Amino acid sequence: MKSFRDRIEAGRLLADELAKKEYPDPVVLALPRGGVPIGLEVARRLKAPLDLVMVRKIGVPYQPELAAAAVVNGDHPELVINEAIVARVGLDKSEINHLADVQLAEIKRRRGIYLKDRAPVSVEGRTAIVVDDGIATGATVRASLKAVRRRNPEKLVLAVPVASADALELLRAQVDDLICIETPELFYAIGAHYIDFSQVSDEEVVLLLNEADQLCAPSK
Repeated sequence: MKSFRDRIEAGRLLADELAKKEYPDPVVLALPRGGVPIGLEVARRLKAPLDLVMVRKIGVPYQPELAAAAVVNGDHPELVINEAIVARVGLDKSEINHLADVQLAEIKRRRGIYLKDRAPVSVEGRTAIVVDDGIATGATVRASLKAVRRRNPEKLVLAVPVASADALELLRAQVDDLICIETPELFYAIGAHYIDFSQVSDEEVVLLLNEADQLCAPSK
């Protein structure tokens, strides 16, 4: 059964839930690319700035959709390893580090496209709300949360439209609050819970970020 028409509808429903919380001084941090349409709807409703958490999944070489780890860039790149998957497929530390370097290079390329010279939004002392379009295993989100926590928010919130129960159980201890609209008993893939789960392009991410900037621009 499909839960959401598309990411825009999912973002608006998620924004409704977050608005009830009345978090002080919120900042919305979206995981590109699929989390950005969600993040824009949340930022619009909460009248909050929108920024990105640049994270990349490190897939198993012969099965790239299977996440062995995830890496987030920044002054101190954050690497989170899925120990069970790594042990199962036999990846060693040097292989993971090599794969991480490849993904860090891709993050640098995408940051240049998406953010150009835009300065990161400070989350220190604020409510940092990390959003994505859904969570399957939680590897990329776990890396993102660790990286955001290092930036000293007053409160760290994870908000997604849909997630597997197992992933939420692992992530709950890493946040101060967790909002998830749907936790299906049978969870196959994030896209299975959307009618339209079209890929979000780099160009669309740029347009959405520009729209978010306009929302926060001071009135003349």
